[in-house]
Amino acid sequence: MLTCLPYRFSVAPMMDWTDRHCRMLHRQLSARALLYTEMLTTGAVLHGDRGRLMGFDPAEQPVALQLGGSEPADLAAAARIGEDLGYGEINLNVGCPSDRVQSGRFGACLMREPALVAECMAAIGDAVRVPATVKCRLGVDDQEPEESLFALVDACAAAGVSTFVVHARKAWLKGLSPKENRDIPPLDYALVHRLKRERPGLTIVLNGGLPSVEAALEHLPALDGVMLGRAAYHEPWRLGAVDRLVFGETSAADVGPAEAVARYRPYVLDQLAQGAHLAAMTRHMLGLFHGRPGARAWRRILTVEGAKPGAGIDVIDRALSAVQEAGARLEASAAA
Repeated sequence: MLTCLPYRFSVAPMMDWTDRHCRMLHRQLSARALLYTEMLTTGAVLHGDRGRLMGFDPAEQPVALQLGGSEPADLAAAARIGEDLGYGEINLNVGCPSDRVQSGRFGACLMREPALVAECMAAIGDAVRVPATVKCRLGVDDQEPEESLFALVDACAAAGVSTFVVHARKAWLKGLSPKENRDIPPLDYALVHRLKRERPGLTIVLNGGLPSVEAALEHLPALDGVMLGRAAYHEPWRLGAVDRLVFGETSAADVGPAEAVARYRPYVLDQLAQGAHLAAMTRHMLGLFHGRPGARAWRRILTVEGAKPGAGIDVIDRALSAVQEAGARLEASAAA
C-alpha cells in the first residue's frame, strides 16, 4: 500500500478549463485526486457573482480554491469567503504569465516580490484554518531560478507556508505569449528535486510538462506530490487509474471512459434541469475516448450537436453509442 499524502496527486488549476463541470467530471474518474478551481481574482471573489464563480458540488471534494491578487487584506477577505463556502485549501497563484495578471500585479510577476508574497500568505494564513499554499514558477525573465525560487519559498516558509506547488519552468513575461510559456521555457525538474532535498520539512509538489500519470510517478517518492495539467484535461481518461497507481487502491477496478460517462450522466441531467447548457459540460468530455475506436465520432457529435439550442442528454447517449459501435466493429474485424 502506497503512503497516501494529501498532495500526492492533483489536477492543476487551469484558466477557462477547471470550472465546476470539469471538476465534477474528473471526480468521476478519481475519488482521491485533489482538484483546483480556476484562478479567481480577489476582485471577482469580493464583488462578483459568487454563486456562479465559486459554487461547487460537495461531491467534488477534496477541492481547493486558487486566488489571484497582491493586496494582503483583499486576499485575506477572499480566503475567508472560500473557507466559509467549504473549500479545503486556499492557494495563491504566483505563476500565471498572462498580460492581464501582469497589469494587475499578480501571477508570475510576483516572483520578483517574495516579501510581498510572504506578506500576502501571512494574511491568508491568519484569516483561515484550512491550508494556505503557493503555486509558483522557477522565476521570471532574467532571474536566476536557483535564486528566485529559493528566495520565494524561504520568504513564504518564514510566513508559515509549508506547501508549494512548483511549475518547473521560468515564465518569460516579455516576448512569449501565455501559451508559449507553457511549452518553450525549458523544464528543470532537477531544481525542484533539489528544493525538496534542501528544504526537507516542506511539502513540494511538481507541476509542468508531465505527460501521464505513469511519468508523474517517476518523481515519487523523492517529492511529496505531482500535479497534472493539460494531460489530465485533454485526455481525462488518464485519471481513471490514479486511485490505483498513485494511492494504492486495489478494492475497485480503474474507471474507464464509458463508466465515467455513466457516473457523470446524473450530474448532467441535474445541471440541465437547472438551466445549464449542455456544451458547458460536454466541452470537458471531448478527450475521454482519445486514442480509442470511435473517438472522432464522439468528439464530432458532442461538438456539433451539443452546441445546438436545447441540446439534451440524448446527445451524449448518441455519442456513446457511436463509440460502442466502433468498438464492436473493430472486435468483429479482429475475430474475422
